[in-house]
Amino acid sequence: MAKEDLEKVMKSRIKPIIEEAMQKFLGARVVEIESDISDRIARSPLVDVEIDTSLSFRKAKDSFKRHYISRLLQTHLGNISKVADLIGIDRRSIHRLIKELKIDVEEIRKNLLSREYAREEAVKDVIESTLDEYKQVVNPQRLKKMYAEVPEISKDILKELPEAPMTLKDALEGFEKMFIMKSLKENGFNVSKTAKKIGLRYETLHRKMKALGL
Repeated sequence: MAKEDLEKVMKSRIKPIIEEAMQKFLGARVVEIESDISDRIARSPLVDVEIDTSLSFRKAKDSFKRHYISRLLQTHLGNISKVADLIGIDRRSIHRLIKELKIDVEEIRKNLLSREYAREEAVKDVIESTLDEYKQVVNPQRLKKMYAEVPEISKDILKELPEAPMTLKDALEGFEKMFIMKSLKENGFNVSKTAKKIGLRYETLHRKMKALGL
């Protein structure tokens, strides 16, 4: 699906579901929560991971690749060739990545998830982890009601959300942007300090920021 088409779906179908849920269970529309959930779902629930800036840039990036490829293997019956096609790399490259990232394909095949179940769990994770970030500012009783309804909200969202796995290149670009932005914020937007913290040379970080539009 084209980016502009996904944006239309998010605006016309997904955001109203989130808005209605907030009005019903939180008693008000919270723009920040709605925006955070929508943005993370638009990026694709399957690539949404917690950004751990205590890791070096390289280790965090490897962790993300392991997470994304493993999730796709889970939802495509452990079919390596199918996943390679979906994320836009050749079969030799995906076998090399699986070996480098120490992904246990046989273990994944023993614990396969249905595609819909995996996507539903991914959307649930996005909603719940976003709500967790607002625990201090939302009425706890109302928040509890919304938590209880997250499974149904997730199902409603998935009815409208097209399945469009991102290429590995696009997924990595999105991850790098989020990781670097979070690291910059934590280090007062000091590029030199951030580079040192995440294990990159200043010149390398500066070049990545420019390429990512940061």
